[in-house]
Amino acid sequence: MRDIVSDILTWSWFSEPHGYNFNGHLIRDPSGNICVDPVEPTSDDLDAIVQQGVTRIVLTNRNHSRAANRVRARTGARTVIHADDAEHARSQDTELDGELTIGDRIGPLEVVGAAGKSPGEVALFWRDRGILIVGDAIIGNPPGRCGLLPERVMDDPARLRANVRKLLDLDFDILLVGDGASLLDDAKARLKELVETFPN
Repeated sequence: MRDIVSDILTWSWFSEPHGYNFNGHLIRDPSGNICVDPVEPTSDDLDAIVQQGVTRIVLTNRNHSRAANRVRARTGARTVIHADDAEHARSQDTELDGELTIGDRIGPLEVVGAAGKSPGEVALFWRDRGILIVGDAIIGNPPGRCGLLPERVMDDPARLRANVRKLLDLDFDILLVGDGASLLDDAKARLKELVETFPN
């Protein structure tokens, strides 16, 4: 586990089939630390997560339950996901405590719609710091660039592209991704490059 930016820790798990890292993030917040899309931690990483403390686990989409149950069991955190992805997450034995709504605030983070890969995909926006956190809506692959997952794994590719395009309305410079390599500067410019490849 390491600091990726001030007050945000990250840890990674390498996916052989994908050829890149899956990432979990821990946001330190005075109102209670927030864990986003926790990937399988090493025993040392899990001990560090427990030591930091977690009050809320936020899942950005139905496929990012990952190690949420394990973190929840060790920290007593409450796990939340958008209602439209909740049934699928429960079918994967994810223990949920509540649901997200677009426009909600969780500590410093605003819940932003990013549906398309799945119907309840969300992004998290830390407006004051210009940080955008995404799950599967955008991937950081190849490193230093933004990409999308293959269309075959998307429920609605056109809807996803429309929502990714809307993310350009937000003012951010840092993009933390669940899949691939995060972009720590000029992230909005890199996302604009991706959006320019979309069909009209």
